[in-house]
Amino acid sequence: MSEHTNADAANKAGITRVADGWRTPGVANLHSHAFQRAMAGLAERQTHPEDSFWTWRETMYRFAARFDPDTLHAVAAQLYVEMLEAGYTTVCEFHYLHHAPDGGPYAVPTAMSDALIAAARESGIRLTLLPVLYMSGGFDGRALSDRQQRFGHNVEGYLRLFETLHAHQDATLRVGCALHSLRAVPRAAMQAVLEALPRDCRIHIHIAEQVGEVQDCIAIRNARPVEWLLANAQVDPRWTLVHATHLDAAEIAGIASSGATVAICPTTEANLGDGLFPLRAFLDAGGAWGIGSDSHISVSPVEELRWLEYGQRLATRHRNVAVAADSPSVGVTLLSGVAGSSANATGFGDTGDHIVLDATAPLLAGAAQADVADRWIFSGNRSVVREVSVAGQTVVSAGRHRDHERIAERYRSAMSKLLSA
Repeated sequence: MSEHTNADAANKAGITRVADGWRTPGVANLHSHAFQRAMAGLAERQTHPEDSFWTWRETMYRFAARFDPDTLHAVAAQLYVEMLEAGYTTVCEFHYLHHAPDGGPYAVPTAMSDALIAAARESGIRLTLLPVLYMSGGFDGRALSDRQQRFGHNVEGYLRLFETLHAHQDATLRVGCALHSLRAVPRAAMQAVLEALPRDCRIHIHIAEQVGEVQDCIAIRNARPVEWLLANAQVDPRWTLVHATHLDAAEIAGIASSGATVAICPTTEANLGDGLFPLRAFLDAGGAWGIGSDSHISVSPVEELRWLEYGQRLATRHRNVAVAADSPSVGVTLLSGVAGSSANATGFGDTGDHIVLDATAPLLAGAAQADVADRWIFSGNRSVVREVSVAGQTVVSAGRHRDHERIAERYRSAMSKLLSA
């Protein structure tokens, strides 16, 4: 492939030269649980000889019980600053800490959601808030455990929450729907909620993340999770399937033909031992995909994209897996993929939000349009994001957020409170 071909692909991906920098569209983070940023690094000690997602989840539940609106605001604002400084300009917040730790409602039922909205407005990031419907503890319909009570709603209560939040949509806020998972939302409840939602509402769902989840779905619903969803819901471009790690060939083809987006979260999926998404087969099927930082053990689109590709290399023992006939550059293919799925997954159209990479940084010394994406993603870990603009406002200059230290100081205080609880 010629340098001309590579440059053409980079131009289509929106990579252009500006004074002392390379401008590229901001990255959408399609899956976030903001509160989990505070526990990054605190679940890396063995609790069971066969530690897995399911044992990690117990640690997460214990930590989640410590949050209130003030600490959630402080942690989310810090997280969103980190996202902006790394090059994310929009975040989809998959939010299920609705109630007080004992499951009782706050005096203002939207208090925890309001904390996230306030954090997004303070930091300047675009927010797609996805309040979560969470009703049962498993495919067998068991009741929520004590630690899950603060997540729960019935259908009527959930729709009331959604309608209240939806009324606050504006230029930088969208409100969509999150179905926690097939195991947490009974079929009848899912249908009732889907029928009540606005026709343009974005819908996100955790699905097929764990082998155990797939096995339970087959045992109780006589179908694999994605297979069941495609047969029982009108899955279309409004949908984002989070993880979708364990798929068969028919499910890969079904997602791709539906127009739904898959939100792949490589660092979290690696941290939890989930498995590897079948990226090459999905690309060959024409599937839409994006990335999310999920549990935020890393807040870096570079690391998510790099490890998305590296996981495929390790699985196939081949190099340069994520490429296309018109995009031989892995970096350009990856950036084009996340840019192409952003509007459908987030509900925001062409925002014009962008980042500027510092062309004077040693990591990008001598970079050309044809190779700047590959240089950014595959040549180091020092941030080269110089400026970030969201909704016409510069929120990051010289690599630093406009309120970096003030928000960090409040985060430090919140962490002291959370870790002493």
